Amino acid sequence: MNDVESATVKLAELLRHPEDLDKIPALKAEFTRKKAAVDGQLRHGLREQLEVTQAGMNSITDGQRAVNLIKEEMMKIDKLCAEAQNMIHDFPHINLVAQTHKNFEQVEHMRRNVDSFLQRLEQLEYLLGQDDEDPANQPNLLEVHYGLTQLREVRDQALRQVKDSDDGSTELIDNLTLESGVTVQDLFARLDDVIEWFDKHIGEACINLIELVQAGNDGMVVRLALVIEEEEKSDRKAKALQDAQREYKDLASRFKSIATGSTELRGYKEKFLKSIEFVCKASFDEVNENFLDDPEKVDKYFKWYFNNLNTVKLGMQTLMPKKWKIFRTYGDIYHKHMHDWLVALADDQALGARYLLCIINWVDKYYSKMNKLGFTEEDLQPHVVDNRVPELVRNYRQIIIDLVEQWMKNIADTEQRQFAARDQSEINTNADGFLQTNNLGDMWTMLGQNISVAASSERTDVAEGVVESMFRALTSRQRMWQTLVESERAKYAIPNASAEGSSEFQEWLIAIANDQIICIEEPDEGTTSFLKNFENEIAPLISPGYTATMTAQIEALRDGYVDLASDCIRIWSQMIFYTDFREVLKKLFTSEWYAERNMEQMTQTFADYLNDYESAVHRSVIELLIIELSDALLVNYLSAVRNKGAKFKRSDPFGDKIKDDVLTVFEFFGRYPVGGDVKEQWRAVEHFVNLLSADKANIPTVYENLKYYYPDVHIGWVEAVLRSRDDFERSMLNAVKAKAAAIIVDPEQQRETIMGKVK
Repeated sequence: MNDVESATVKLAELLRHPEDLDKIPALKAEFTRKKAAVDGQLRHGLREQLEVTQAGMNSITDGQRAVNLIKEEMMKIDKLCAEAQNMIHDFPHINLVAQTHKNFEQVEHMRRNVDSFLQRLEQLEYLLGQDDEDPANQPNLLEVHYGLTQLREVRDQALRQVKDSDDGSTELIDNLTLESGVTVQDLFARLDDVIEWFDKHIGEACINLIELVQAGNDGMVVRLALVIEEEEKSDRKAKALQDAQREYKDLASRFKSIATGSTELRGYKEKFLKSIEFVCKASFDEVNENFLDDPEKVDKYFKWYFNNLNTVKLGMQTLMPKKWKIFRTYGDIYHKHMHDWLVALADDQALGARYLLCIINWVDKYYSKMNKLGFTEEDLQPHVVDNRVPELVRNYRQIIIDLVEQWMKNIADTEQRQFAARDQSEINTNADGFLQTNNLGDMWTMLGQNISVAASSERTDVAEGVVESMFRALTSRQRMWQTLVESERAKYAIPNASAEGSSEFQEWLIAIANDQIICIEEPDEGTTSFLKNFENEIAPLISPGYTATMTAQIEALRDGYVDLASDCIRIWSQMIFYTDFREVLKKLFTSEWYAERNMEQMTQTFADYLNDYESAVHRSVIELLIIELSDALLVNYLSAVRNKGAKFKRSDPFGDKIKDDVLTVFEFFGRYPVGGDVKEQWRAVEHFVNLLSADKANIPTVYENLKYYYPDVHIGWVEAVLRSRDDFERSMLNAVKAKAAAIIVDPEQQRETIMGKVK
């Protein structure tokens, strides 16, 4: 169950966003490849394990057979001995005499060994003292080892004889005083001190083994190897004797050759291997400290690693027993430490992306260097990071992505608070005189820094993942502003809503619109927009297959910036109608309309706003702002036909009044370069007048003409216009509806027009 939950969590991490669904084929291919690799390794490992198991079973069978044969032969010998005793006359007496003679010889031999024990021990101490003065060579190493081996045998034999005696007491050894004034136990204790001294020499030589080989001190290395090899043989004999005494106690007690001999395992070979591990571990501890300080220099920190292995390969293999496979032994020990060190770092959640990247890049370099030494990746088991490179890459990528998302979230949260509080200190005038928010430059700087971090990985899979997160973050930011400004607009659109804060809101709208244009504007060849610079930075980092996706996302961002800027300008224009024109719009086409200069009043208000804002609006959207003012005025003007009290009498000069309004509009907007576009847009008023003034019989034709120029005109608005006529009849509306049903608009001619906004 835990495995299922773990898999679900990992899947949730991989598919965090809707866009991540596009990565499913790639993830499936990656996991399929991994599964195939793991299956291959398992099959290979299973085959090897089966072979080893079969060989082991064969060896066990052969060994059991040999043991049984030996057992049978020994039983035969025992039987023959028993029979021989009955065949020989006076055998017990002869055996007693022989045993007495043998015991006498053993006692005499032991006496001579004990008498010479102190002298031999002092000689060994003298030789060790000489080696102390020349630790790099230790010329007496073999002689000392041979002497210590003999003295150990003397001590072991003495202890066995005491153990085999009737009382088994060590009182004689503890209390027997020799001619020199010391007891046997004192000699044995002194022997232990000399052994410890000798072991210290061996340990120091093992620790400095690499340096000895590098210094060309082959003699010392060979002497050390001989000592350890002899001790290894001794341990094998002792182990075999222990096994024999444990498995065949009864038989062993009857055969003195089995019952005697040292069973002490001195473990020099194991200590030798431990010393290699100790030296390696000490070096890794030093590397770890340096790595945590500056991970980029990992190659430099591990020069000793490969130099040592190369020294073993070139200089040590010929000096050591072949059966030791010393180069492979060093390689396995060193690789294990490398594996443990890297895995520990990979699992350390406190380390940042910088360290993780160095680990990822080091894996390939490590195997390349080991391959040059003769170790293939298959030879070095387990994998140095347990085949977790893809996982580490994802973790490294996710660290950057999380950082990007956190930064963007912080910026978004800050901007939302500032916008909600109408903090005008967070919008300022830039060098060109345009209003702009304070966070725009910081945001693009942050993105550039994280692109550099992704680029330093030199991995397209990392870069593309980070770039995707940036596209998501930028798109999300566009949606955030879209939602914020639209939500705020809706508050002011409510009838009788307060106009409090509207001026500050309009300043923010201009600043936000300017931000979007600044992101994409390139006024001259020497200037690169934020978005273009972003594109230039990420283009070298991605794979050719991702280029089309990047181009589409860049275009989508660019369109999003234009749309958001347009919406901000549109809402800015609408705000004037919400806060300044509510009452005046209600008078249009009523009886008060004829007597007042409502259009002149509104255009004068436009002039006041433009005087305040024109210099603060980006040059690329100033024309859009003028057009939006004109369109908003036109839509509200035509929609005013629904005003309560709006009525067009045949006797009233409504045509002249409408013409006067239109001329006022043309006079105002004619001051701007877009005046021609405004006039073209306001041609819709002609169709409005025609609907008001045409004969009843011609109204369907007038509607058909209107529908031709404005295919998205709403029939509801046409009905409202007709009902505002003082001569309205139901037949007029029926005729228009019939004509509307008969008109078929060619899909190619279907388009959005200004009349589509008139409700």
